[in-house]
Amino acid sequence: MTENWLDQIQWNDQGLVPAIAQESGTGKVLMVAWMNRDALSETARSGRAVYWSRSRKKLWHKGEESGHVQKVSEIRLDCDNDVILLQVEQVGGIACHTGRHNCFFQVLRDDQWVAVDPVLKSEAEIYGKKS
Repeated sequence: MTENWLDQIQWNDQGLVPAIAQESGTGKVLMVAWMNRDALSETARSGRAVYWSRSRKKLWHKGEESGHVQKVSEIRLDCDNDVILLQVEQVGGIACHTGRHNCFFQVLRDDQWVAVDPVLKSEAEIYGKKS
């Protein structure tokens, strides 16, 4: 069975499309990642965010290691058919691997990037790694 809705997406040369995860209740952008056809299809099927890890070259089920899964309530496609927007509930309130609520915690101030949002849980606590 072919999924025609996937054929309408303008995939890049690597077969990927950027995906923005936006918090349903607040509208806050939590993170940006990449999806391939399999990731987007699995996300639509399961209702949980699945991305393509470019570094690991495999599907990445958000929260598979941290437990911070994203429950997807809606999937949108932009007007150029080349960006996905996921409306999500961020389980545990942490989307970023640094232990912050979202990945956009750095603000440009006086020509320097300054971290302005707190770490809610250390990476060691999340992933069980020793510092």
